Amino acid sequence: MNDRKQHVLLTAQRIFVNKGFATTSVQDILDESGISKGTFYNYFSSKNECLIAILEHAHNEATVRRQELLIGGDISSKDVLIEQILVRMQVNREQNLIPLFETIFHSGDSDLRAFVKKNHLIELSWLSRRLIDIYGKDAMAYSFDCAVLTLGMIQHMMHVWKAGSKEDNDIDTAKLVHFIFRQMDVIIANMISTKDVLLGDSAFFISIENVDVDVQTKQQLLVDLVAFKQTLEDNANPKGIQYLQFLIDELQVEQPKIFLIETILRSFREAFSKTSHELEARELAFELWRYVSTIEEERK
Repeated sequence: MNDRKQHVLLTAQRIFVNKGFATTSVQDILDESGISKGTFYNYFSSKNECLIAILEHAHNEATVRRQELLIGGDISSKDVLIEQILVRMQVNREQNLIPLFETIFHSGDSDLRAFVKKNHLIELSWLSRRLIDIYGKDAMAYSFDCAVLTLGMIQHMMHVWKAGSKEDNDIDTAKLVHFIFRQMDVIIANMISTKDVLLGDSAFFISIENVDVDVQTKQQLLVDLVAFKQTLEDNANPKGIQYLQFLIDELQVEQPKIFLIETILRSFREAFSKTSHELEARELAFELWRYVSTIEEERK
């Protein structure tokens, strides 16, 4: 993503939050960002696609941060899972996305609602798997039900908390999620002992498995990494270029060492933080994490 497109996205996001998505026109975005209508439509086919791009970048950022929490950590640690859940909430707050999600929730737009539904299914799928990591294979048949219960309890408790609070900042999200998981300990144990299941992992879980998520091939990633390197000046970011070259070299071997890629990815992303190439580095890190996750699943 080039600097101008990044500027347009950030400008549009600010206007959507301040003015409201429904009452914001494409012309408002053009006026604020200082671009032509042709440039806007070269980037996005519609205002809806612009909003979806904003939400996708937030999703990607949360995904990368979640993966980084597992580097050198214990996948079966409940504390790590809680931190991963908090990351998504933190990103939503940092980027002030809650008003945008509320807009979509009340919107009748089919494209926007389909996008949110797809990402909700992806989130449930991720949490279902992570609950199995925490509570063991005995929880597999109940993991989808428990993922729905977990997210539902978090969301409703936050609504109640907000209703009794003067400011959103009063919400202690860490305290909330820890509380929810103390209850989940009891709920999951009871479901396993009584074999009590509602949704299960059949049709509902299959529908999640069939959510279309494109993962770039190793060859595509190499092309993107090399192209990114070519846009950088030799001495502009020597550390970043060093990490980038390491990733290129590692992907060129027949069987890349996944743990090495995972170890270097955070340093790669942080090396471009607060630079004009930050968003591009984030996008590449996200695609690399998805590739790594796919390889790890294949090797299990």
